[in-house]
This record gives sequence, structure tokens and C-alpha cells, in this order.
Amino acid sequence: MEELKKEEEKSLNFLEEIIEADLNSGKHKTILTRFPPEPNGYLHIGHSKSICINFGLAKKYGGKTNLRFDDTNPVTEDTEYVESIKQDIRWLGFEWANEFYASDYFPQLYEFALKLIRQGDAYVDDSTSEEIAALKGTPTEPGKNSPYRDRTPQENEDLFVRMKNGEFAEGSRTLRAKIDMASPNMIMRDPLLYRIKFAHHHRTGDKWCIYPMYDFAHGQSDSIEKITHSICTLEFIPHRELYDWCIEKLGIYPSKQYEFARLNINYTVMSKRKLLQLVNEKHVSGWDDPRMPTISGMRRRGYTPKAIRDFAERIGVARRENLIDIGLLEFFVREDLNKTALRRMVVFDPLKIVITNYPEGQTEQLAGENNPEEENSGTRNIPFSREIYVEREDYMENPPKKFFRLGIGKQVRLKHAYIITCNEAIKDANGNVTELHCTYIPESRSGSDTSGLKVQGTLHWVNIADAVPVKVLEYDRLFKVENPASEEGDFKDYINENSLHVIPTAYAEPAIKDAKADERFQFLRKGYFCLDTTSSSEKLVFNKTVGLKDTWAKEQKK
Repeated sequence: MEELKKEEEKSLNFLEEIIEADLNSGKHKTILTRFPPEPNGYLHIGHSKSICINFGLAKKYGGKTNLRFDDTNPVTEDTEYVESIKQDIRWLGFEWANEFYASDYFPQLYEFALKLIRQGDAYVDDSTSEEIAALKGTPTEPGKNSPYRDRTPQENEDLFVRMKNGEFAEGSRTLRAKIDMASPNMIMRDPLLYRIKFAHHHRTGDKWCIYPMYDFAHGQSDSIEKITHSICTLEFIPHRELYDWCIEKLGIYPSKQYEFARLNINYTVMSKRKLLQLVNEKHVSGWDDPRMPTISGMRRRGYTPKAIRDFAERIGVARRENLIDIGLLEFFVREDLNKTALRRMVVFDPLKIVITNYPEGQTEQLAGENNPEEENSGTRNIPFSREIYVEREDYMENPPKKFFRLGIGKQVRLKHAYIITCNEAIKDANGNVTELHCTYIPESRSGSDTSGLKVQGTLHWVNIADAVPVKVLEYDRLFKVENPASEEGDFKDYINENSLHVIPTAYAEPAIKDAKADERFQFLRKGYFCLDTTSSSEKLVFNKTVGLKDTWAKEQKK
């Protein structure tokens, strides 16, 4: 009840204020939003914000959301991207009311174009792209009219029909809106509505050789679907005037466009064009590389849908661009995984310990909680015997005063097991420590400790006889600078060459053999991990999702 009260007390963002005003005034009885991705790449974390806003607003106000693919550029689009987008949206926890494609509306958009031509609001231009650009003017100087601007509606209609019929070469003619070449808004200076492209479309095949520009297809598609609130990012503010102009001239359903600040995260790039370069030039293993900011990459890395939704809600809806710290996203990932991840012990850099007073040939089964944060998570068996592995870094020959791990004469607790005392370090001919000889205190078993001893250090470990070899992939930031897209030169010059660290063989407790693809794990003292898609029963492969250290939360306390 208290949580519900807090929810009600939250101030509305500007989009919620607009929607509530529209509903209260009776302008709309219900709301209909849409998510309109172009299927020319995989969705990234920036898209997740738009998804959460569009689907979240519709859900909050009892409306619906359409998924509409903006497939107006056949050169860059593919069904592979269509399927990946649908998978990502569903994985994030959303379902659309209707699935549409801009190509569904090609016949209707063509008729809209003919209507503009017949009204004298559009004309066919024979100018090249260079000539059009030269006549465009500058933000401080008006443009000049095209020499083809005054063609009659009859002549324009004839040429446009012939464009559709494939009579003209690609790039030889375009259809332009006739608006105002002196407009202070450069977009309104007779913008292109259609261009000729002889390219195979992933849905319509070779039926069309003219394709609408985004600015023409977008608003009209919204109108056809009767979208009440067309929500997009700030870079489309200058396009809103054209959006409204087309709807007004055509006399169709008056969808309205609203803009919010897109999501920018440090130490990565969010441009699909740049992400495609990373993939094509093999800087990453693919669109779902765990270092990529794509939703599929984050899923493979072990991020959870809830963490991404919580992140999107926390950064909120704003009208001003800013750069968000990736640490905030990691904070929400860590928050969610702490409650759900199964605990396991895995040793990355093994150092052998022989417990000299433990009976030879004996193995006992210890109990370990699967997740101490979850009451009903259960326990798993952990075998313990005379020979175990610990981390090499957990031993120092000459430890400083506050080193609460292993050194000669020092005591530590083995997690879920016993207190041990380090007695001797065995070295090879080069002076390197190869194993430690320790003794254990039988009365100190976890859960039934009667030893009365108190030790400050607790170590994870793995029983050597039952250890399962696993491969571990650890990730760092993909770029060495906060905002690679804004740096001088090629953004790829700032790629972090140490963004992937491979541990070919680590050793895990035997319960790891039951790991499933959709499970998340906390490797004690190491971080959160999940199975990679390259994993097999012969060799388990784990991706590090995020470390245990919460750098973002600490930054907020400074």
C-alpha cells in the first residue's frame, strides 16, 4: 500500500502530462503509441528507452502500442533484423497490439503522393542530388527554386507514374514537396518525398522501384494507424513541421509528434552505422558480442530485462540530451542479480592446498546456499576432501598487517567448510610456490562450529577431485574514452584493445555442471556470470556480466 502511495506521489513527466490532459479533455478516449524501428541493424540500449517509454505509457493509461517496421530503404534492410527486433522487444517484457510495416502502406502512400501532385503541392525534379544541395541555401541564406518547380500538376503526375513504372534511371528524378525555399527550417525547403531505387525489397520483392522517404512515410503511417502520440527523439524536432504539413495537406487523421532526449551512454557508440562498422570490420564477434551496447549483446552478457527496464525508468523522460554513466546501468543489473543469481565457487588461478591432517581417501558433502537473498532457493552439495584449490592471490609469503587471507601461520575460513591454518609453502626449483600445506580444525565446520575461533578472512575454494574445468570471458569497456563519437579522427582509434580477457581454464565446483542457459550465477568474490552461447557440455563457457564492486553507487556518495 505504501509503495502504491509513493507511486502516486511521483511527479509526472512531460509526456504523461500531455497524455493526461488529452484524456481528461476528451481529445482521445484511449491512447495508441507505436515503436517504429528501421530493420537495418540490431536494437541497442538506446532503443530500449524508446521501447519502455512507448509501451510503458500505453500500459499505464490503458492504451496499446503498435510495432511498425520502417522498411522504406530496401538497400540496408533484412528479415534477420526484423526477427532480432521482435525477439528483443519480447525479451524486454513487452507485446505489441499489431505488427505493421511501412511497406504495407506503399499503395496508400503512393496515392497520397498523387494527391499532393494534383493539388500542386508536389513536383517531379530532374535535378541531381548535387544540384539540389547547391540550391538548398544555408541556415542564413534562402534557397533557390528548382528549374522544374513550376511544372503543371498534369506533367508531374505523368512523370511520377512513369517513375513508378521504372522508365527512369535510379537517381535521375525525385518527387519533392512544394513548400518554401526560403523557410528558416531547412527541412521545409522542398523536401524529397520519393526517390527511385532499383533494389529488391525484403517483403515487396521487385514490385516497387520508387520508395518514400522517411519523412513522408512516417507521419502518414502514423495517421493510417490513428496513432495518438507519436513519440520520437529530439533530432526529429525540425522534422515535426513537415510531419504536420503533410497531414494537413492530405486532410488525414491528425497524429501528433512529441520528442524526448535520446539515451547516450559513455564508453560506447550508439549509432547503428558505427556499430555495423565494428561488426563488419571484426572488431567484435558480431551484433551480440557481449561488449556491444545492443540488447542482444546485453542479453548474451547476462543483463536482465528487469535491470534494463529499471534503468530506463530511473533516467526518466527529459527534453535535454546528456551522457549517462554506464555504471548506473550496471548498478541496476547488480541489484537484480544479487536477488536472483545462484551462488557458486569458481577458482580462476588455482593454487593447490593439501590439508595434511584430513583423512586420506575421505570426501564429505557440505551444504551451500544457492542464494542467501532468496528464502526458498535451496542448497547444493559441495564435496570437500584433503586436496583443494584456492586462488593464487589469496596467499602471500610476507603478508602486510591487514592481509586477512593466507600466509604462514595465518588462519582463514573456507566458505561453507572449515577454518584452516597455513603451515608450509612448497616451492619449485625457481622459488615459485606450487602448493600449500595446511591443517584444518574439525570442530570449526560451518553451521556447527564449536571451535570458538574467530577469523577475519573467508576464502572460496574448489575440491580438486571434483573440479569442473570451465572457460571464463571477462569484459571491460569497449572504448578507452568516455565519448568516442565526439573525439577527433576515427572513433575506432579509441577501441580498448584489452576489452576482452580470456581465462582458458578455471575450476568450478561440480554443481556448475547443471547450469542452464537462462540462469545467472554469482561466482563468489568474483562477480556475476552466465553461460555463453558458445558453451557446450564438453566445455562450459561463462561470460562475466558485471563485477561485485558497485562503482556507481560510491560515486554518488562523493
